[in-house]
Amino acid sequence: MPSNKILSEKQELVRALAEKLGSSTAGVLVDYKGTNVVLDTEMRRKMRDAGVEYAVIKNTMIRFATADTALDGLHPFLEGPTALAIHKDDPVAAAKMVHAFMGKDKPMQVKAGFVDGRVITAAEVEALSKLPAKEVLVAQVLGTMIAPITGLATVLNANIRGLAVALQAIADKKSA
Repeated sequence: MPSNKILSEKQELVRALAEKLGSSTAGVLVDYKGTNVVLDTEMRRKMRDAGVEYAVIKNTMIRFATADTALDGLHPFLEGPTALAIHKDDPVAAAKMVHAFMGKDKPMQVKAGFVDGRVITAAEVEALSKLPAKEVLVAQVLGTMIAPITGLATVLNANIRGLAVALQAIADKKSA
């Protein structure tokens, strides 16, 4: 049986993890088995630069932190070595970063993930990783909304310009 000090430290870790998971927009559970130190160091640096928090966490800690929450659907995926990549604001950042370090020579595998408190499968994490960043999506939507207005302004401007050219031609003809 662990001492009270160790038990209270573990409870604090679980509480902090639960708070972090609750405040995160999205996250990915990864099986990191087979990665080497060089790849892991590079991956952690790039994730940190992108604002993604990445850490190896014990499965039992994740189980306790997600118990009685919507994320308890992650429990079946908590077998073997597990790392967690989360992002506080961007729903695609963690998935993009994890998929950037996957491939035939990079042995990481996605176990599952979550977005806005909903558990998603590895296939859904992959689909999420292919989406553009939130800022790009917002820009695309705004561009789509602004395009008709821009087109209308161009047409109206062309009509006024045409009228001005016609009036100038008439004035030049009368003065000549």
